[in-house]
Amino acid sequence: MNESLRLFLTLSDAVIITDSSHYIVDVNSAYEHITGYRRDTILGAKASVVKSKYTNKATYKSMHEALDKGESWSGIFINKKSNGELWHSSISITPYTFDGSCYYVGIFRELEHLEEGIYIAEDRRNNIQGVLLKVLAISCEIRDPAIEDHLTRVQQYSESLLNRHNERMKSKLSDDYIQSVIHSSIMHDIGKSGVPEGILYKPGPLTSYERLIVEMHPLIGVDILEKINSELQDSFFKDQLSVARNIILHHHEKWDGTGYPSKLQGTDIPLEARVVSIVDVYDALTSRRPYKEIWPSEKALSFLRDHRGTSFDPDLIDSFVSLHT
Repeated sequence: MNESLRLFLTLSDAVIITDSSHYIVDVNSAYEHITGYRRDTILGAKASVVKSKYTNKATYKSMHEALDKGESWSGIFINKKSNGELWHSSISITPYTFDGSCYYVGIFRELEHLEEGIYIAEDRRNNIQGVLLKVLAISCEIRDPAIEDHLTRVQQYSESLLNRHNERMKSKLSDDYIQSVIHSSIMHDIGKSGVPEGILYKPGPLTSYERLIVEMHPLIGVDILEKINSELQDSFFKDQLSVARNIILHHHEKWDGTGYPSKLQGTDIPLEARVVSIVDVYDALTSRRPYKEIWPSEKALSFLRDHRGTSFDPDLIDSFVSLHT
């Protein structure tokens, strides 16, 4: 190995040097200390000796694509120490060529652990959030045996509508935001857990008093959410619950300001609430309920078009209808 590369081994950060095939050529004492692997036992081993199953596969793909082009790369790894403990670090890898031979110098910097002592990859975190929110939503509406199917469809419709609207309007909505709306959309009616069953599933028309009780469910839902949030006090869910709060509180607002509970109008209604408002109504119309029969899709779409600009965001309606043409 070229002597110039050995200078990297004097750094205080953990350093690993591999050949072009990613076999370990040398490591420094900081690498030994952090990983627990002794230098003389891992020289000649694959750099993946510290690999764990928790690093996002996309991270490895990005790394290999950059290195194959001869470019430097940096990212986050969740590796494994010799004793099995996880090691969370940022790493920069730089290719160097000497005398026709390529070497990779990896410089690791250990991340500060979260209070819980673990770093969670983005895709794993999103999956955990989605599952927990779904369980919560179902538990709040457990009186309805068909609720899981309804919640799944609302999620699917929300995803399709957001992606189509994003493309059609060139809105530049981030993937993180879209995922957050998809996960949170299933929370929209958790407040119905506080509505008496005799009113909630009444087959005939509601009295004005019963209607008033039903229209309290967004406020009941937000109260449930805020109790959960106060117990968690965790940034893990902070953004997710913010989007969920908007959906729960405002998915019955109307574009012309005649909705409830706040009589918001137009774009004052959060986008995520406007999206769920449309897909929730569409699924309600095209599903069998105690008080109605199933509507054909075209009849439901006609209803949405008829209320374009009064109940619903006209641009979102156009995007949703375009999914069915």
